[in-house]
Amino acid sequence: MMGFDFSWVTAPFRMQPGLRRVAPGAAQVTASAPGSRHLREKMAVLGSAPHEALCSMAGFDETPVLRTIAAEAARSCPEAFRLAETAAGAIRCEAPLLGWSIEGDRARGDGDPAIGALLRELPPRLRLSALLSLAFAEDFAVLDGATATVPWLAVCLPSHWAPDDKVGRAFAEVHAPVADGEVLRAASASLARLVTGDERWERFVWTVSADPRLHQHPSRSGTEWPRVGDGGAHAEAEALAASASLRSERQTFVPIAGSGSAVFTILVDSVPLADAVTTADAARRLHDAIASMSPAVLAYRRLDVARDRLLGWLAARATGESALP
Repeated sequence: MMGFDFSWVTAPFRMQPGLRRVAPGAAQVTASAPGSRHLREKMAVLGSAPHEALCSMAGFDETPVLRTIAAEAARSCPEAFRLAETAAGAIRCEAPLLGWSIEGDRARGDGDPAIGALLRELPPRLRLSALLSLAFAEDFAVLDGATATVPWLAVCLPSHWAPDDKVGRAFAEVHAPVADGEVLRAASASLARLVTGDERWERFVWTVSADPRLHQHPSRSGTEWPRVGDGGAHAEAEALAASASLRSERQTFVPIAGSGSAVFTILVDSVPLADAVTTADAARRLHDAIASMSPAVLAYRRLDVARDRLLGWLAARATGESALP
């Protein structure tokens, strides 16, 4: 996955949209390579709790979503996902890199047998969205600009939120639990109209997490920070940093032509903190941002119990007291 751009880490920290236009020609989807981390974790989720990840309102037609993502893939990674209609009018979706396809509701292919077994075990109505999810590193959701609701999701790798709890809800409701998120909630209707228009937008979010996994559905994520011991401030800070990961998301919006809706893409990455923070500037930026977070944001991001030790480690890295790789 691409490296995290620390220029997005600013202080004082604020919960805000932070949107910018996608650069012309920039890819908004990433193919899942066989055996990749994103593919492995998505398969684990779809094999154990598919209804928590693949969610839609009753009667929602996902065909325009599939077409939109297939068209986007054709620009940057055409072997990831293709869509066609058969002579009988059925939808055929192919994931050539994975060696599997869905025609109607039947899984066919000669790729990894585990993928075929997973697809066949799913309810037929979930197989197309499952193949779509597996074909890309990104997760996907649909935002309806007219109603500012989220009618469809294929999200295997959420960051401590439950896709099955968000489907059908208004954009403002989706962001209701976000600490210090008044700006996001107040602007939800206008933001929904903006990102479902003809232009393409992106934003980046980040946090420091005790859980290195990509999939962090609240029903499955229970990793806690190491407790404070009696090893001294420096040792305590080093021990906490050794268990920490920098978790980031690139979020983009792909318009669904003629619909007033957009596909929301979420590309999650998680890197050991010590591997991510390789410069004094990166350490300083993270330190100053975390130091400026309100108690509500720290609690929302589960950083309240780790704050002081994390700041100590980052301060040492920023001043060169702890050797950088």
